[in-house]
Amino acid sequence: MYKIGFDNDKYLSLQSEKIKERIAKFGGKLYLEFGGKLFDDYHASRVLPGFHPDSKINMLAQLKDEAEIVIVINAADIEKNKVRSDLGITYDLDVLRLIDAFQGVGLFVGSVCITMYTAAPEVEAFEHKLNSVGVRTFRHYKIPGYPNDVARIVSDEGYGKNDYIETQRPLVVITAPGPGSGKMATCLSQLYHEHKRGV
Repeated sequence: MYKIGFDNDKYLSLQSEKIKERIAKFGGKLYLEFGGKLFDDYHASRVLPGFHPDSKINMLAQLKDEAEIVIVINAADIEKNKVRSDLGITYDLDVLRLIDAFQGVGLFVGSVCITMYTAAPEVEAFEHKLNSVGVRTFRHYKIPGYPNDVARIVSDEGYGKNDYIETQRPLVVITAPGPGSGKMATCLSQLYHEHKRGV
């Protein structure tokens, strides 16, 4: 018999309250990178007794009127047909699965950002597929010297070359099919563009 070590109800109320506080603190806009799984996080529920596998998504569902989802995928993962080992599907198919899953719980998916963009046929076909079902796509590019050449990265030659992802809601959740997709760089690029716009 194990002891319950995690209070889901407390997590849902405290986490959503703290996110609202941060939105207010930073001028009504918050970019929030979510690492790990938002759906079916059985690893977290295994190592943290009492944590429900969908705790994170349930917390976001409480903020659904304020939240917008941006899904990030690395162009190389599309080209190479990278497969999620846990689900056995490619990253591009997982993006489509995630869109359906988010919409299924009432969360708004604003767009998909393709990072480390290259004009490969597979990447362009994926963009076309998303656009044809009404999902906007944006492109972020490779930056020479990333992540060490900060002067170049934080300039018009770095983040400045990326598309600015147009968002509509105060909480922008950046998520991805897996690690190495470019979630944090996407957040930082958005902050650069927001700053250029006087935010």
